[in-house]
Amino acid sequence: MSFEYAPFRFLRNLARSREIAGVLLSHGFDDLLERIGLKRYLQWGKRLFVKRQPGTEGQGTPFRIRRTLEDLGPTFIKFGQVISTRPDLVPEEVINELELLQERVPPFPGEQARQLVERELKHSITELFAEFETEPLAAGSLGQVHRAVSFDGTPLVVKVRRPNAERDVERDLSLMQEIAGLIERNIPESQVFDPIGLVAHFTRTIRREVNFLREARTMEQFRRLYRDDPDLMIPRIYPELCTPAVLTMEFVDGYRPDDLVHVREAGLSPPQLAASGARLFLKQVFDLGIFHGDPHPGNIRILRSGKIALLDYGMIGFIDDEKREMLVDLIVAVAKSDVSLAVRVVQGLGQPSRPIDPALLRIDIQDFVETYYGVPLAQLRVGRMLGDFVQILSSHGLRCPGDLMLLIRATVTLEGVGRGLDPSFNLATELAPFVETLVKRRYDPRRIAGKVAEDVRELLRTLHSMPVSLARTLDKLSRDDLKIQLEHRSLDHLISEFDRSSNRVVVALVVAALVVSSSLIIRSSGASPWITIPVFALSGMLGIWLIYGVLRSGRL
Repeated sequence: MSFEYAPFRFLRNLARSREIAGVLLSHGFDDLLERIGLKRYLQWGKRLFVKRQPGTEGQGTPFRIRRTLEDLGPTFIKFGQVISTRPDLVPEEVINELELLQERVPPFPGEQARQLVERELKHSITELFAEFETEPLAAGSLGQVHRAVSFDGTPLVVKVRRPNAERDVERDLSLMQEIAGLIERNIPESQVFDPIGLVAHFTRTIRREVNFLREARTMEQFRRLYRDDPDLMIPRIYPELCTPAVLTMEFVDGYRPDDLVHVREAGLSPPQLAASGARLFLKQVFDLGIFHGDPHPGNIRILRSGKIALLDYGMIGFIDDEKREMLVDLIVAVAKSDVSLAVRVVQGLGQPSRPIDPALLRIDIQDFVETYYGVPLAQLRVGRMLGDFVQILSSHGLRCPGDLMLLIRATVTLEGVGRGLDPSFNLATELAPFVETLVKRRYDPRRIAGKVAEDVRELLRTLHSMPVSLARTLDKLSRDDLKIQLEHRSLDHLISEFDRSSNRVVVALVVAALVVSSSLIIRSSGASPWITIPVFALSGMLGIWLIYGVLRSGRL
């Protein structure tokens, strides 16, 4: 990503840039604005006389971060919700605060939603549906949901994207990318949090959510994968009534898993539902490699037949065979008290953001393994174990892949939902058969033979290309065309500091020159006060401005 053109992007969205800078300033992030160079986009009056937001005085940084995101609107609120799933990168106290983020978005007029549906589907609403309720059923930051009925009497749900939602999201994403680049470039200590990586992960997530056709394709994929499963219900999609801004699906009439009164009144067994839901989720992870990333109670419905329905497929995770094998290795390492295997898993899963102390890492992993080794299956808490695992990654500056962190967070959420249905629910009991199957599959002779054949083919490809690569290198060397690229880090920040210091020296010299010259003029005979007074006033203002700038930067 190139940041040379950041000012042009900020100027193109100047109003929003000023709004972001103003909100940051109002919540006390003056130093951040100064260091990344955003203060220039504030108007002078707003910069000097901005008022602090009520209730933020004396509050800690995590609280002010949450309030800032809430004030910046839906895109930034969703950003906070997404990064709250990254405890490997974000401190625990910030995670706990971001989990309190709530979308307080009022619905837009139902008549406007009706017009948008007609424009997207190119027919009048009476030609599309037998009934369409203009009063929304629910509203979110990207869209809202309306009840409808098809001409054959099927109850439907029509999800309508908010007007200009895609434009606003792309505008904010562009600014987020530039801000992340400025933070990482000008604040070296922020690199451990990977600002650019966090924004990239969020960009992928929200672009999936804002395009309803992608959600529709995901639901169709789940329907194909689970077409023979008696325990899971995926709402049917009506492709002819779907566009990037409109999603029409079958209405699901069921109970939330935390509505235990109605669940029991329907004659359903909460413990069986908890076990069934866990098996469905683990099947997604270990058999299919694609899983629902947000299985909280609001996205789950229990039908009267006992089937479980999953809603809202905007947040989906993918896990490949390699990461799945590493997760199995982690569980096996704990079960066998194999510290060396656990160390290899941690180093394989995490990408270091700073130099690692191997001895200290091994001590922490040994403590982790000993904590859970020998714990009876009925007493093992998978969510707590994964949380401790993430804590090790975080404390050693190891960045975990985004989809794997989404899986860990979804697992913790699911375990909480299961325990809400059944206090004695234990995810480890349902997990054991899947791990056992994968371990057996790993040592299947046919699988081993296939793996060996694949490795041999890769080796042969490497040997085949090696002479060509070596010849190219030698040719460049013989023509003195061999180049080595070096990447400097934090040099721009050093240059900026030199530039700021030199500017202050220049201002100080000008002030001193004005004071000295005006003093000499006063001592000369016949000097007019109308000449000296403005000079003294100007030098005084410049001096005060210089002192204010030094004190504001905190580096006297």
